[in-house]
Amino acid sequence: MNNRKQTSKSMATKASKTLTNPRASKTAKSLAGSALAQSRTSKQTGAALEDKASKVLRSSKYGRTTKSLAGSVVSQSNKKR
Repeated sequence: MNNRKQTSKSMATKASKTLTNPRASKTAKSLAGSALAQSRTSKQTGAALEDKASKVLRSSKYGRTTKSLAGSVVSQSNKKR
């Protein structure tokens, strides 16, 4: 079963801004890159990045933008738990 979800336009904009922000963390940029790669395509999140996104969502050290990117990435995963 394939996940057919795609990154929304507003999330793609947020991801783009994150990628161009010199103060954004490597983690945020990694999640943003994945979210953009899934915009208007059928690409899905890989297991390794889904694990990273899951850890971000459980952590208190990341901000709202990073967590929203992580949520987008996790929602587009095809990994079964």
